[in-house]
Amino acid sequence: MTGTLLSLISIFVGIIAATIFGHFKKKYSFGFTGNTLIGVFGSILFIKTLGRLGFDPWSIIDNGTFHSALFIGNCILSILGGVVGLIMMKFITRKMS
Repeated sequence: MTGTLLSLISIFVGIIAATIFGHFKKKYSFGFTGNTLIGVFGSILFIKTLGRLGFDPWSIIDNGTFHSALFIGNCILSILGGVVGLIMMKFITRKMS
């Protein structure tokens, strides 16, 4: 696996998390397209900011070895990024209206 593929997987996980959270919690939903965009940017934001702790894709495949525990941590950060991004965007839209 390359770092780019792991980045795409983590973005996809963030999209799925935001979409599922928006489906079950209707008051946080922005529709399918909105949830998808927020999931992308939320997971990227979390991976870029907290990836310095060792959850970035290039630490997962360090020296050609695959670290599954770091990959699971990366997926959890992507899920949190999608969900927290959706909650924060709803908070921002409520404050602006």
